[in-house]
Amino acid sequence: MNDSSAVQFGAVTVVLLLVLFYGGTYAISRGIRKKNENADEYMTAGNKIGFGISAASMTATWIWASSMYASAASGYEYGISGPIHYGLWGALMILFIYPFGKRIRSVAPKAHSIAEVMHARHGRSSQLMLAGSNVVGSVISLMSNFIAGGVLISMLSPFNFIQGVLAVAAGVLLYTLWSGFRASVLTDFIQVMAMLGAVAIIVPFIFFAAGFPAAFETGSANLTPAQGNFFSSEAFLGQGAPYIAAVLAYAIGNQTIAQRLFAVREDLIKPTFITATVGYGAMVIGVGMIGVLALYLGFEPTNGDVNNIIPEMAASYLPGILLALFFVMIIGALSSTADSDLAALSSIMMADIYGQNVAGKEKANPKTMLFIGRLTMVLASAVAVAFASLQLNILDLLVFVGALWGALVFPVLASFYWGKVTNKAFTTAVIAALVIFIPVRFELIPLVGPVGILVDILSAVGIAVILGLMSFGFFGLRVAKIVAAAAFLLSAPFVIGFLHDYATLSASLVAYAVSTLVCYFMSFRQKDDFDFSLIRKRTGDFDEAEDEETAVAEASVAPRGAAGRTAVAIDDAPQSRGGSATGPTKEDN
Repeated sequence: MNDSSAVQFGAVTVVLLLVLFYGGTYAISRGIRKKNENADEYMTAGNKIGFGISAASMTATWIWASSMYASAASGYEYGISGPIHYGLWGALMILFIYPFGKRIRSVAPKAHSIAEVMHARHGRSSQLMLAGSNVVGSVISLMSNFIAGGVLISMLSPFNFIQGVLAVAAGVLLYTLWSGFRASVLTDFIQVMAMLGAVAIIVPFIFFAAGFPAAFETGSANLTPAQGNFFSSEAFLGQGAPYIAAVLAYAIGNQTIAQRLFAVREDLIKPTFITATVGYGAMVIGVGMIGVLALYLGFEPTNGDVNNIIPEMAASYLPGILLALFFVMIIGALSSTADSDLAALSSIMMADIYGQNVAGKEKANPKTMLFIGRLTMVLASAVAVAFASLQLNILDLLVFVGALWGALVFPVLASFYWGKVTNKAFTTAVIAALVIFIPVRFELIPLVGPVGILVDILSAVGIAVILGLMSFGFFGLRVAKIVAAAAFLLSAPFVIGFLHDYATLSASLVAYAVSTLVCYFMSFRQKDDFDFSLIRKRTGDFDEAEDEETAVAEASVAPRGAAGRTAVAIDDAPQSRGGSATGPTKEDN
């Protein structure tokens, strides 16, 4: 620690705080627990969540402890522009999701995951490819949050890192296991309200306790010229640009986001995502400024580990009561995302693996699905705890996963708009992008000479793809083509010849470029157009058939005076569950 007077909690205090937080969330989730749980409710809460809870849940899911830690690490490494790049672009990516989200919900209003929709659109290989990438991404996300919790508890208490990881994993699993996604979104609302209040108090207090604004005047000598420059190209190329690419991929490929997209009422998608944009940006940029303050103060995190910046700065400058509030804030942030990862993993195994590929949608047993979902949560927590012991750099993990998902962005989005995209084109495009992404990202081949130039050209194409997709969501295809062409022509002279020196950014852009080029050239000559109305028929509730059978059984034994009322209930059942009288049927599937 940098400050010998830093506050540290006793073991009893930490245990009481954890019991208070996780006990409270468990009590809340138990209050919504159903005796006979519904598999579809467990995955998407019936597709009817209102504005307040959905906006808070989206905000809480996007804001995780890793976001706070990584934003502070970015501020510590790049100066004041670091948190801006991290928080601003992350916030804007939430905003860019909603036009695509409206299209996705319109073609698949009752789906449980985007991978499930890919099964209806293309077939098994595309579905499993997207589902597999989400399993990897969610496990890494879960591991990152457990790392953040372990670091926090080990810094502020006598408990060690592994004990902290186990405590967080057990607490999150406790309240998420039985009610699944419904527990996640309900507790998210409470957690995000607490986080917003805590940030509004804690961040200003740390600044003034550390001697703000004088610290920024006396500590400027601790900065390099690049760190002191708000418009630093080093910060943009090292943090801003890779994060733009990574977060767009997160937005499209991440099941935790998709799950909320399918859960919120369809007419509330736009206000939900706009509200989450503002909430995320304000909180993450604010917390990231703690890293900037640490840089100006010449603060050295223990063992040089940037994951320690936030907990050590808090322990050094906050009094006991505010440190307890800070502790609960970080635990709430990491728990809100960890429970989302568990819910996402369970829905993938329930709907995509068992429901679509093992049993088949017509024969899937909802009770078996629930067992699989809960078992998945337990196993995923165990795996994440095991990998968390490696204590990898959180910022590197976030950028890596986002770049990995970049290979999926164009094939997935094109599959919702362009009927010519085939399963073969989708699969080949993603595999080709990954084959090139991995050696570029880890510099397994020398990025010099013709190879370096080729990577730079593909990077310029990747820039065009990203900006084109962003424009397409809001302004349509014509504007997207103009923006993409202009982006390539304007960026190529600056990119070609040097961008390959930034392996992280180059790999992300190359993944976008290769997947787009391969998918397009394998699809544009196809004569047949896909009928998107088939997706609505091929996706839907797994509990629907069981509910109808139950209703028929009840009707057969109903008292004579209740016959009329029962008949009405049966006639209305398909419409109320499917959203229309033409909802999914067994014949359609």
